[in-house]
Amino acid sequence: MIRVAYLARESWRSLRCNAGTALASLLSLTLLFLLFDLYWIAAGTADKFYRDLLSELRVEAFVEESVPEDRLTQLSEEVAAVRGVQSVEYVSREAARQRLADMVGADLLVGYDEANPLPRSYVLTVEDSLLNTAALGRLEEALRQIDGLSESHYSRQWLDKTENTRSIILEIGFVLGILIVAAALVGSANNIRLMTRAQAVGFRQMLLQGAGRMFVALPYLLESFLISGLAALLGWVLVFYGRTRITFTQLEIVVPHDGEIIMFCLGVALMGVFSGLLGLRKMLRD
Repeated sequence: MIRVAYLARESWRSLRCNAGTALASLLSLTLLFLLFDLYWIAAGTADKFYRDLLSELRVEAFVEESVPEDRLTQLSEEVAAVRGVQSVEYVSREAARQRLADMVGADLLVGYDEANPLPRSYVLTVEDSLLNTAALGRLEEALRQIDGLSESHYSRQWLDKTENTRSIILEIGFVLGILIVAAALVGSANNIRLMTRAQAVGFRQMLLQGAGRMFVALPYLLESFLISGLAALLGWVLVFYGRTRITFTQLEIVVPHDGEIIMFCLGVALMGVFSGLLGLRKMLRD
C-alpha cells in the first residue's frame, strides 16, 4: 500500500512540476491518435461500402443458340452445382428484351417478336467469399467446362479497379500506422527524458539510499501510461463529438465497436510504458 501511495504521489508531483511538458505531450499524442482514429473510421466505412457493392455483383452465363428448350432444366442443375454458386436465375429471350427496354426506356426490338435476337442466359449469385478476381476467374473456368454455355460476363474492370483501390488504402493505413507509432514513441520518450533530467538529483539520491532503479522509474512509467492512454481516449471523445455535429445521409459511417476502442486505448497506454522505458534507458544504465 505504501508503494502504491508513493507511485501516485510521485507521478502527481512530476506532472505538476512538468505541467507544460506533460500538456504538450498530451496534445501532440491526441492529434496523432485522432488522425489514426479518423483513418480507421474511413477505412471501415470504405470497406462496408465496398462489400455492399460486391453483394450486388452478379455473374451472367449465356446459353448457346443451339441448346434446345428441353435441355435448359438439366443445364440449370449443372450450373447450380458449380462450387460457389448460391442461386441461379434463368433469363429467357422475352425477359432479356424487357430488361433491355427498362434500361434504355424504350423497346428497341419492336417488330422482332418472332425473331428475338437476344440470347438466353443464367444470372448467378455467388458466395461472398468468392467475390474477388481470382475466385471469379476459377468460376468462369468451371462454367466454360459446361456443355451448352457460350461465355460468362461480370463487371471485371470495375472489380479490378476496386480491388486495387482497396489495396492502396490498406497500404496507406500500414504506413500511417508505422509513422504514428514511431512519432508517439519518440515524442513520449523525449518528454520522459526531459522530465527525468529536471529531477535527476532526486533520482540519484534515491538510488544512493538503496532504492532499485525500476522502483524509482515506476512513477515516470505510470505517468507515460496515463498520458498515452488519456491521449487515445481524448481522440475518441473528439471523434464522437464530431459525429454528433456532422451527419451523412448518403453514407453509413462505420465506427469501431466499444471493445475495439477499449483495447486500442489500453494498447496505446502500454505503448506509453515502452516509450517511457526508452526515455529512461540512459538513466537506468548509469
